[in-house]
Amino acid sequence: MNRFHPNYMITMKDFVKEDSVLLRKQTQEVTIPVTKEDQHTLLSMLQYLKNSQDPNLAKKYKLRPGSGLSANQIGVDKRMFAIFFDDYEMMLINPKIISHSVNMIYLPEGEGCLSVNRPVHGFVPRYERIKVKGYNINGQEIIVQLQGYGAIVVQHEIDHLNGIMFYDRINKEHPFKLPTNVSIESLSSY
Repeated sequence: MNRFHPNYMITMKDFVKEDSVLLRKQTQEVTIPVTKEDQHTLLSMLQYLKNSQDPNLAKKYKLRPGSGLSANQIGVDKRMFAIFFDDYEMMLINPKIISHSVNMIYLPEGEGCLSVNRPVHGFVPRYERIKVKGYNINGQEIIVQLQGYGAIVVQHEIDHLNGIMFYDRINKEHPFKLPTNVSIESLSSY
């Protein structure tokens, strides 16, 4: 029985912490057609993101705000994630980046993670534009093109599904040093 039924509300107690083995391994492919259980889990994940960005609900339930959430962050070993920001929402199953720009971007304030309960300083270089293939919640194959903040969020979540944490991409010796062999700029609109 799936604990993420339609009326289940994900809260901070559901999150796997950064030292968990689950966050360091490749997640399992999701079977297509998508099961009701996987659909309910995805919908619960999306609802968490919406709740976390609602100031009243976030305060009432002590939710940390997030723009993206991968299934393994809530203990589910499956290749799927949800994102929500600026009224843009997406749930993607078995995602694969099929092409990306040469140019890179980074968030000047750095990235955060719902599984990481500490500040992590440093720049995380990401591709400025990506094209991703995957399946929607109904099991239909889709191709999505993203740029800017959306591209950053999706790359962060796909990294999760591959056992990579955002801080693995920060320069270890010089956290605010950026790659020099590529065009990279700050995404300052967020």
